[in-house]
Amino acid sequence: MSMLPYLRAAVRPALRRSTPAQPGYDTTRDPSASSAVVDCAVYRDGRRALGSARLTPREAMARVREGGGFAWIGLHEPTEAEFAGIAATFGLHPLAVEDAVHAHQRPKLERYDDTLFTVFKTIHYVEHAELTATSEVVETGEVMCFTGPDFVITVRHGGQGSLKGLRHRLQDDPGLLAVGPSSVLHSIADHVVDGYIAVAAAVQDDIDEVESAVFAAPAKGGARGGDAGRIYQLKREVLEFKRAVAPLLRPMELLSERPMRLVDPAIQKYFRDVADHLARVHEQVVGFDELLNSILQANLAQATVAQNEDMRKITSWAAIIAVPTMICGVYGMNFEHMPELQWRYGYPMVMATIVGICFTIHRALRRHGWL
Repeated sequence: MSMLPYLRAAVRPALRRSTPAQPGYDTTRDPSASSAVVDCAVYRDGRRALGSARLTPREAMARVREGGGFAWIGLHEPTEAEFAGIAATFGLHPLAVEDAVHAHQRPKLERYDDTLFTVFKTIHYVEHAELTATSEVVETGEVMCFTGPDFVITVRHGGQGSLKGLRHRLQDDPGLLAVGPSSVLHSIADHVVDGYIAVAAAVQDDIDEVESAVFAAPAKGGARGGDAGRIYQLKREVLEFKRAVAPLLRPMELLSERPMRLVDPAIQKYFRDVADHLARVHEQVVGFDELLNSILQANLAQATVAQNEDMRKITSWAAIIAVPTMICGVYGMNFEHMPELQWRYGYPMVMATIVGICFTIHRALRRHGWL
């Protein structure tokens, strides 16, 4: 098993040069195609068997039983009718078949007789020029994997999470595929978790942007509290991310720690690395949720403080205006015998008194930070 130290390098896209698509197979389903099967191949000694590009799943399984190796069949959003024949050929459990066809499942690991059924949630980061209150940040899909002694069946739902590149990279390292179906299961798990790591980094940038906007000084004439919609939308997207990551912790723990007849012992220890990366992403996502709670609370607190400041300013100006209102109100009562009505300098004196009192109140309020 000397090829196992290179397992991580083989399944990571960033560490490999891109490989041109080989003729005869593809893993992107043609919408006009009548079949959900996007690729079907037989692998012997880690290499794709010659002449397996046009095989049906039934023919692939017949070749495996005749000459050994294992079959890897990829499907994209199959219907019940399309999947019925494959389920019968490989003896898949009806409950697992129902989950694979209808999708919308939580990440999980189940064992049905000699078959492992694993559900992964794939996450894709949606690029956006500017984060708004309606921006979609993450998009989810599903990859379901049936792993048997001599076959792997992958069922993909959603427009993201293609396994095309992964299959190409594995075929470039025959030693890995020679281990058997469990090496494919590990590669899929590692591929999905690597996607989580990339999305977490992108979401971190969005959170940093929102945090900077909340705690930055507002523009002149601008009001605080306008980021609440963006923060809440980002929090909802993080929650969707969390629903994909958290339930997968237990399946990865089982695959990395509990001996399983369908998982090669030499491959099993590499599931620990995947489980460790998944745990790190889970901690990040939980931290994102808590940080967004704090940012939202700070944003609301700033909005409250801004409202209090506005109310203090309004109250201050009302206090200043009350002085001339009171004095002018007194002299507008039209009584005959009122002081200084016949005084030549009465009007200038009253106006000077009003200005002086208002100026004194304004200075006092400015000194105490109300204006």
